[in-house]
Amino acid sequence: MFEVFSRSYYLGRLYVTPTDGEHALMHSEQHERLNEEVYATGDGLERLDTPLVMKFESRHFPVHGAADVPTNTLAVPESMLKGTDVRNPPSLREVFLARRDRARQLLDLAGGWQASGDDGSADDLRNAGT
Repeated sequence: MFEVFSRSYYLGRLYVTPTDGEHALMHSEQHERLNEEVYATGDGLERLDTPLVMKFESRHFPVHGAADVPTNTLAVPESMLKGTDVRNPPSLREVFLARRDRARQLLDLAGGWQASGDDGSADDLRNAGT
C-alpha cells in the first residue's frame, strides 16, 4: 500500500473521501498494521492505536483507525477538503505517510502525541513542516 518515497515519507495511494467527523480516519485493521510496520520499534511496548501522521497535498494531520471506514480509504473532515483538488469523492490520490522520526518531529511541533479520542489538538499538524 505504501512504498519508500524519501527519508521522511512513504508514498501511497488511497481513496480520499469526506467524513462528518473531526478526525481523519482509515480502516482500523490497516491503521494497526501500518502503525506496527512503520512506527513500532520491536520492543512490544508500542500502542498500536497511536495516530499515524499523514500528509495530503500540503496538510499534515493525525489519522486514527475506525472499523466503519472502507479499506484503502482515507476519510478526512469535509473542512480539510476545502481548497484541495478533490472534486468527486471518493477520489484515488497520492498520500504521504510520515516515517517514525518525521512523525515524532511533527507531533513534537504540534505539542505532543494525542491519544485516539483526545481533543484533536494534534490536528494542528496540518501546517507543520510543510
